[in-house]
Amino acid sequence: MPETNEDSSDLDSGLPRRATRTAAPAVIRSGREVISAELALTVFRQMIRTRALEERSIKMSKSGEAYFWIGGPGEEAFNVCLGLQVHRGQGPAYDFLHLHYRNAGVMLAMGMPMIDHVRQLAMRRTDPHSRGRNFVGHYAVKKWNVVPVTSVIEVQFAMAPGTALMQKRHGGEGITLVVGGEAGTAEGDFETCLNWSTRPDQELPVLMLVTNNRFGISTDLHTVCAEKQVSDRAAPYGVRAETVDGNDPVLVWNALDRAMRYCRRERKPFLLEAMVSRLHGHSSSSGAQRVWGETDVLASFEQKLLDASAIDESTVQTMKDEAKAEADAAVAAAMKEPEPGRDDLYKFSYAPSDVDAVYPGDYTGLPGGSK
Repeated sequence: MPETNEDSSDLDSGLPRRATRTAAPAVIRSGREVISAELALTVFRQMIRTRALEERSIKMSKSGEAYFWIGGPGEEAFNVCLGLQVHRGQGPAYDFLHLHYRNAGVMLAMGMPMIDHVRQLAMRRTDPHSRGRNFVGHYAVKKWNVVPVTSVIEVQFAMAPGTALMQKRHGGEGITLVVGGEAGTAEGDFETCLNWSTRPDQELPVLMLVTNNRFGISTDLHTVCAEKQVSDRAAPYGVRAETVDGNDPVLVWNALDRAMRYCRRERKPFLLEAMVSRLHGHSSSSGAQRVWGETDVLASFEQKLLDASAIDESTVQTMKDEAKAEADAAVAAAMKEPEPGRDDLYKFSYAPSDVDAVYPGDYTGLPGGSK
């Protein structure tokens, strides 16, 4: 896995291009799978925005504008396709999301402004997810059912059956989506999710999503796991499962669509594994340097769209320029905003409850100043 110390942007380069433009196609194909050309361009634009934000975030961590970076360059196809298919809203009638720290593309596709990601990365008081007190990518959005992300690996899989149980009792088509990496499937929380979502006559609408980049920090998956695919872990529980090429947006879109439809219709669990790339290592703690030899999903999808005459080079460059400008503007604005102060240390940690009468000093109010 050769790396480089250069900070050149993937948005400035790519695979060989094609200058000729013919009639635009109605669909984009990958084998037998298709998506509309209009949808493909929507996905591509969101992938570009996600990559631009990730690259600017890495620069922030290297320049001292931020203290730590972790994210998902190489997972843009999976994240964007997931975010665009979520039934967004609040309460059991809508989808619940138990994400992990590589899901910026999910949130952008759902409608999160770039600046809200940057505020958390820069640890600003205006960070809507944690008020500047958590790592980047640790999102929490109550109005979208985005359960607070934790740094503790894979615990989200133990929590997911809880929201799914509520949804099954409520009725409707809301499902629980839980995302994690392949290394975390070694944790007992992953088995907990499989077990609790498959109890006889009590199956739960949980869509378990594993993004497999083949490395747990620096440990190769195949040196610690005997199974050929993580999706094989579903078989003993009778759970439907599939493994998909996470570097092909057409295949990813359709795989997610099939899995979601199954969970919504049958009210039962599904395990989907997406094979993805890891283009900048684990995090800034490992240098966040560009890893060559991995498939770059953004470059390959760009070439696919060019070859199909669904887009031209000028439009691609415009998209990239706009995304980079959006990311730069978000950083410039966020860096002018205040950091948390000493008086913020104990705020927003407790919610109102009967114990306030016993420990009146613990509860310091909810965001917005309400008591």
